[in-house]
Amino acid sequence: MRFDFTTFGEGVIRLSVPAGQRIETTNKFDVDVSGTEANVASALARLGWRTGWVSALPDTPPGRRVEQCFRPHGVDLSGLIWRMEGRVSTYYVEYSKPPRPTTIYYDRKGSCFANLTPGDIDWDYLLDTRHLHVSGLAVPLSSGSREIISLALARAKERGITTSFDINYRHLLWSAEEARETLVPLLQGVDLLFLAKRDAAILFGCDGEVSEVVAGLSHLTGAGNIVVSLASEGVAGWDGTSIEYQKACDVEIIDRIGAGDAMISGVLHGWFGGSLFKGLRYGAMMAALAMSQNSEAVVTNKEELERLLATDPVDIFR
Repeated sequence: MRFDFTTFGEGVIRLSVPAGQRIETTNKFDVDVSGTEANVASALARLGWRTGWVSALPDTPPGRRVEQCFRPHGVDLSGLIWRMEGRVSTYYVEYSKPPRPTTIYYDRKGSCFANLTPGDIDWDYLLDTRHLHVSGLAVPLSSGSREIISLALARAKERGITTSFDINYRHLLWSAEEARETLVPLLQGVDLLFLAKRDAAILFGCDGEVSEVVAGLSHLTGAGNIVVSLASEGVAGWDGTSIEYQKACDVEIIDRIGAGDAMISGVLHGWFGGSLFKGLRYGAMMAALAMSQNSEAVVTNKEELERLLATDPVDIFR
């Protein structure tokens, strides 16, 4: 088996302005790269796992910019599909302080990724893995990406490959009603389901205590394990029998975007090692590391992660 982890999703150019500036009047943008599925692959590669990413990019400087973001982290990119025509998606971030929230604006229609069809995918590459991960962020982008995700999950199940699904709901991309109707069939029997507690209520009507949320989601999806993000309170995990909680780590936030992807990578790191509940500890720390760094792809390694979990925080390590 070639990989421990493979995933399918879009790579995006991220253009942002700092707090105190507005997009409509700014003279410059900070340029970075985003990709929720590739962020997870990058973090897991940093933690020593063999990871591969399937996506589509234009053979242009912006497309190569996306590629060059993820390559240094150790993700295998031979599954990328290069197009001579088309565009890379972008999104704009307007960081802010209260009373205005940080706001994101998407420009994702008609990208090379959105134009993919199942016939474009190298299925032998995507499914040559121990584990397949997909995200609800890719589902509403096009009928093609939706069909690919559906087929990928079905074929992974046929081959005995474990699967995880990150709900990752974005109301700017589709309505809660459409998301629920589309996602529930896709989620049937996934091995590991990730979602925010607020999304469990908004999309699936699963509200109340975490135990009630988990019970509702288990009944609705048949997921074997469920991880519920509790925002600033931490994360909870259910392994099919019991629930454990992990509080959030103390962090001075530099950039909040990408923390959820980092959390997922930490949970999977523990789960691959045989313990979902230890994965909650890894996940909380990876989320904190993500928020303490600029950019979305977390720069760390297994040794640093273990050391941070084993010691009290210090200002200087030497």
